[in-house]
Amino acid sequence: MTAIAEPGAVTLSCSDPESLAEFYARTTGWQKVFSSESAAYLAGENGMKMGFVRIEGFEPPTWPEAGNRVHLDFSVPDLEKAEAELLALGATKPEDQPGEGKWTVLLDPAGYPFCITTMV
Repeated sequence: MTAIAEPGAVTLSCSDPESLAEFYARTTGWQKVFSSESAAYLAGENGMKMGFVRIEGFEPPTWPEAGNRVHLDFSVPDLEKAEAELLALGATKPEDQPGEGKWTVLLDPAGYPFCITTMV
């Protein structure tokens, strides 16, 4: 089948695009390719981008309800080491952990859930 479009970016609403972009830049190693007062974008070597857009009155999602909408999954070589490093960058770990040790749910500084796993 011929593609009509290809994914270009995953974009998250937030109150502070610059700080959330910095968190994910340090998490992924991706480079910041755009930054303004209202938005910031990172790009990976594969061409995929992550965007962060300022929304006035932004209310962070709540876990575990937020997991029913959308979340990001990241593959890591060592689950415990990655968790410690991400917590040091500003992520938080909610009590509710449904992964049974196969993945860990963390919340980014804006409150969005994301998972780290060795299985992806």
